[in-house]
Amino acid sequence: MINSSHLCRRMQHLCGFMLANLRYLYESIRFFLFRFHRFIVLRTNLFLLQVLYFISLSSFGCLVLKCLKPRTHGSFGPTSLDLFFTSVSTVTVSSMSTVEMEVFSNTQLIVITLLMFAGGEVFTSMVGLHLRRYRMRMLLKTEDKVASVESDLSIRSLNLRDALDGVELGLTEKTQSFGPYDCEYLRYRSIGLLGAVVLGYLVVVQVLGVAMVSIYLGFVSTARDVLRNKGLNMLTFCVFITVSTFARCGFVPTNENMIVFRNNSAFLLILIPLILLGSTLFPSCLGFCLWVIHKFRTKAETSYLLRNTSEIGYLHLLPSLHSRLLVATVLGLIGIQFVIFSAMQWNSKAFGGLGPSEKAIGILFQCVNSRHTGETIVDLSTIAPAMLVLFVFMMYLPPYASFLPVKDIDEGRPRAVERNRPEIRRKIIENLIFSQLSYLAIFIIMICITEREKMKEDPLNFNVLTIVVEVISAYGNVGFTTGYSCKRQLKPEAGCRDKWFGFSGRWSDQGKIILMVVMVFGRLKKFNMNGGRGWKLL
Repeated sequence: MINSSHLCRRMQHLCGFMLANLRYLYESIRFFLFRFHRFIVLRTNLFLLQVLYFISLSSFGCLVLKCLKPRTHGSFGPTSLDLFFTSVSTVTVSSMSTVEMEVFSNTQLIVITLLMFAGGEVFTSMVGLHLRRYRMRMLLKTEDKVASVESDLSIRSLNLRDALDGVELGLTEKTQSFGPYDCEYLRYRSIGLLGAVVLGYLVVVQVLGVAMVSIYLGFVSTARDVLRNKGLNMLTFCVFITVSTFARCGFVPTNENMIVFRNNSAFLLILIPLILLGSTLFPSCLGFCLWVIHKFRTKAETSYLLRNTSEIGYLHLLPSLHSRLLVATVLGLIGIQFVIFSAMQWNSKAFGGLGPSEKAIGILFQCVNSRHTGETIVDLSTIAPAMLVLFVFMMYLPPYASFLPVKDIDEGRPRAVERNRPEIRRKIIENLIFSQLSYLAIFIIMICITEREKMKEDPLNFNVLTIVVEVISAYGNVGFTTGYSCKRQLKPEAGCRDKWFGFSGRWSDQGKIILMVVMVFGRLKKFNMNGGRGWKLL
């Protein structure tokens, strides 16, 4: 009996010791994860974070597409490199293709739709807003911040944690003073409101887009017959085309892109607003939404957002004047393209069989897509070289380029004479960075080297102009391509068949890899818009 009680006490001590160690291990792991999480949130560079995001999402998308069976029968199917190329093109919303779109099954099309949604600029910018708000929340919760806030504002009874929780629950009223803490607190709430507005904009526009496309296909039998003949699910097509158009990707589930719908002018008119709302006119529409909210529901957050666009640091939130001038610039560029395109291509074979109104709407659709979406109703290899050069210029322009005078908000600000070491190091790196054109020239030269043999043997398909169009299209995340035609071969190959995929589908593996780098580089070009300032051309 004594031995059994002694054994029980030993077992209790042993269990208590093990529980204490497990509790210590748990607390250590929790502390490590908390510190690691805090480091990731507060210290990680946004550029590196987005690079990691796009690469990991592309790899995951490629893995999922590879696990799913394609729709094609027999032994033919996309290679692993082609699947990864498609995944990168989808995530970067570039719509460059090396395989025909009708190869993919309905399940694979759903996966591609999700990748386009996750890679769209509106969605990624919204995630960036919420991440920034979370960073501010963590900073505002630190003890040092609480102490400084209490000393500066002489607020003894305010608990910072309760205040932030009250904001989340909508219970805390806005502060009345405008001290240092109030500005940070107001900025925190303003960023939260901005994220909610962007989310609502993202959901409402795409839901309306899916509804309008569904209604159109339900009433127009000719468009519905195209889907039936190609074996495409109607709901999948509606969601796919809406997400692709709004995310400015340009992928279409048909091999011919939008060529098969060029007679459906009403369908093109439905897609044109989606293109503009998700790309070049997004900042102006976002500013208008905030203005409407401010008019009908006066809040300090909306007033702060409208008056302090530069302090918010959100690329798509522009000052009121800049937003209005952006609309004028976008419409002006579309008008210039429309006039030139109509003058050069009105009676061309590309628009054969179309009436005057159908031609006008088709040309308008093509010009709107030339900036950043890439859906097309014509074979670009059949249009005049002058129009290709114009499209190259349009694809190169950033989405919010404005050629009208906008005063620089940083103009006239005094610059600090003394700089710390991180600032000096940053300036050195900036001086070593090339301009956008320099990188594009390097990429074009590299691709000309990898495809030099084909440029000798097949110069009508492989020439500098077609390569430039493909590279600039990938850089601008547009998706325009001249394609490849067996009829243009000087030495006809036996068994050559024309395929409905991009010109890059005929490139070597090295050329495809370089083009994938160009797509990622173009997707992240906003981080290098001021590159090349260290180079002076006298």
